[in-house]
Amino acid sequence: MKTRPERFSFRIYVLFILALLAALLACITTGSVSISLKDTLSAIFHSFCGLEVPPGIPQNIILNVRLPRVLNVALMGAALSLCGAAMQGLLRNPLADGSTLGVSSGAALGAVLALAGGLRIPGSAYGGTMLMAMIFAFLSLLLILSLAYALDRSLATDSIILIGVIFSMFASSLITLVISFAGERVRSITFWTMGSLSSTGYPHAGILALALLVCGSIILRYAGELNAFALGEESARHMGVHVKRVKLILLVTVSVLIGVCVSIGGTIGFVGLAMPHMARMAAGPNHRRLLPLSMFSGAIFLLLADLLARTLLSPIELPIGVVTSLVGAAAFVLIFYRTRKAGQPRC
Repeated sequence: MKTRPERFSFRIYVLFILALLAALLACITTGSVSISLKDTLSAIFHSFCGLEVPPGIPQNIILNVRLPRVLNVALMGAALSLCGAAMQGLLRNPLADGSTLGVSSGAALGAVLALAGGLRIPGSAYGGTMLMAMIFAFLSLLLILSLAYALDRSLATDSIILIGVIFSMFASSLITLVISFAGERVRSITFWTMGSLSSTGYPHAGILALALLVCGSIILRYAGELNAFALGEESARHMGVHVKRVKLILLVTVSVLIGVCVSIGGTIGFVGLAMPHMARMAAGPNHRRLLPLSMFSGAIFLLLADLLARTLLSPIELPIGVVTSLVGAAAFVLIFYRTRKAGQPRC
């Protein structure tokens, strides 16, 4: 017989799964061309089973335009939110997210250099951008950890955050400098830096799914250690946690996942910052529940943000990063206010 917390957890998971399915279908059916739910499900079912799609159904729009984009958006949101939840637990800082390390800015710098220089890999239109983003993500992590280790050999949280913030400012200035000399590519680079998933396809979704599967499994594996970190690094060490090793593994894993996300969708802010707090309201502080629910909440939020970006000023499409920043900032202020208010003692 299941205990009450287990039943509660199961109901929460079911609720999040249903919400995710509803968001997926809403994003596929809604757009400049409205498609009925029946036609959408019919096209996906027939294609999945290898059958011919019935005539009259806009197969190309559903299967070649919206479905791959929706898959990329959902996977991107799940990955960014998971990184944010892991970083907040690891650094014991509610304002931390994956970009706190500065790896996001480093990956963006690499991608901007590839876009400005027209770097391409034969047979892949976006291979050069992705490769440069990943390389610079690794180099950024190596530089940040080296500097933090030089300042503090214990790799204290404060040292890593400080170096990460400084490096983010440095990388942002270099990005601005590159854009200044980008010439006719300024518009495409600027749009990319604001975050966009409009040109993504099934190959990008496959890369994101693989990265999320590998890196996500590693992060979920250390959920118990993240619970121990909540008591402080010294307490975690007394509980048998190898603090430095766990910290390095999680930092590298988060950096890899962020590098992949930035290389595909550009800089998309506030997903990893605000969504773990939303999940924490439903799951509590236990990372064994918090991490999976963070992935669901991130996917749902980014799907709705992408839908808003496509339809708000149709036929003009807004960069998804602009929408997430506006909505995420307002949501985070509200969450922070309610959290502080709830923590105040009553007279």
